[in-house]
Amino acid sequence: MESLSQQLERFSEVLAVSRTAHVRSWDPATVRRALQWARYLRHVYRRFGRHAGIRSALERRLQDRWRREDGSGPAAFSGLTNFRALGRCDLLLSQCLLGNRALGDAAFRCLLQQLCPGPGVRDAEEETLQDRLALLARRRAAVHLLRASGLGENPAARRDPLVETQAELLLRRLQEVGEARAEGPRALLSGLWARWPQNSFLEVIAAALLLPPSLPPGSPQKELELDSPQAPGERRHELVQWLLGQPDTMAALCHSLPAGLLTSVVGRHPELVPVYLGLLTDWGRRLHYDLQKGVWVGAEAREGPWEELYSRFQSLSQAPSPLKDEALRALETCKAQDGGFEAPGLSIWTDLLLALGSGA
Repeated sequence: MESLSQQLERFSEVLAVSRTAHVRSWDPATVRRALQWARYLRHVYRRFGRHAGIRSALERRLQDRWRREDGSGPAAFSGLTNFRALGRCDLLLSQCLLGNRALGDAAFRCLLQQLCPGPGVRDAEEETLQDRLALLARRRAAVHLLRASGLGENPAARRDPLVETQAELLLRRLQEVGEARAEGPRALLSGLWARWPQNSFLEVIAAALLLPPSLPPGSPQKELELDSPQAPGERRHELVQWLLGQPDTMAALCHSLPAGLLTSVVGRHPELVPVYLGLLTDWGRRLHYDLQKGVWVGAEAREGPWEELYSRFQSLSQAPSPLKDEALRALETCKAQDGGFEAPGLSIWTDLLLALGSGA
């Protein structure tokens, strides 16, 4: 019992340190050990939650420490004020580290990998942690729902709250590394692109690009502000510039994300429109007409089918001007360059225009 009480006190101190500038010295191994320690204490909570004697003894130790420190000691500061708090040690630690700007880049990447490991086989413990972290993210990201007067007008509000929270964290991190050195944002994004599951990272990029540029007065978002000198949206420009310099990433973005989401992203950031339309027209040029099947198909399996290309142009054609006009003008230009055919099956651009109802 004494050993367990000491473990509890030491972890309370770790939680207190996790909110201070001392985490600047933490490396990835330290982050992993701290999270493992938190999971161990959650295991203690589950194992002894119904053991009245042990539970009472540990709770008295926590309360005695709280009173001894007059409410300002590590236990009170970190939130470990009762036995039940042991069941959320991992959440408390994750929240403290995610909100601490002093955490180094390598340690921060390790934390993201621990919280968002991507696809793969997980044991029951990890699945439980992911569910709990998702719940925490939903609570913190609820402000996205409160911002919109009409949810149907804000595609970002319909996205996964966990992705929205990761997007905010990404923009804040870009802000921090940008203040440290000019090349910091590009290096951070390239590192994350190399390490994160790519589809997950693309979703986070899109969510970051769709975050509102500023917060309304009195917004509940202030609960998420971490003494940042600027709103996170101020770093979206670096994200756009990085995408413009990464052709492979832009191509993956074009092929992987839903059509409506892509339309929202390029509609919010016009500098991406020429690149996006160029990727779509390159996609169309790689398709050929299969006479037996009567459809446009790709020469390789990795080429997206006609239906996906059409859905992207359809979404663009339903967007407000000037985005709609640019998309239709690109189709008309490609049709003219392809010979200006009017009959279906001869030019993919003619078939796209016909399918869109724009006339041939």
